Amino acid sequence: MTQTTQDALDWVLQRGIGALAEKMGIEFTEFSVERAVGRMPVEGNTQPAMLLHGGAYVVLGESLGSMAANLWAGAGRLAVGIEINATHTRSATSGFVTGVCTPIHLGRTLTTHEIAVSDEQGRRCSTIRITNLIKDLPQQA
Repeated sequence: MTQTTQDALDWVLQRGIGALAEKMGIEFTEFSVERAVGRMPVEGNTQPAMLLHGGAYVVLGESLGSMAANLWAGAGRLAVGIEINATHTRSATSGFVTGVCTPIHLGRTLTTHEIAVSDEQGRRCSTIRITNLIKDLPQQA
């Protein structure tokens, strides 16, 4: 497992955050087993009513939670999402939203994380919870 926050952030940047997260403009700003933080622009990720799309909140949450679970899983293991839910409590209409991911449970085979997404005024807009299954990667010949 990676030891320092900077090492963990470097690990994320080297691994990549995935094509969808990149298209949505997600940036990871802090990363460790205990806390992962990322932000995403509202512009370009809105629904027709010009509010941040509910699915965009979920993509931010899953990106943070899945990467945090993979950091916890360590080398030779893979964390894959098996359940996610979101409760949207406010609409973001401009600027950036920031997701803060913290573990609820870090086990050998399951992790659960909560991601609190807030607008630039610090008001919570969405709460996401994701559970990941950790499995061993197949041996390569």
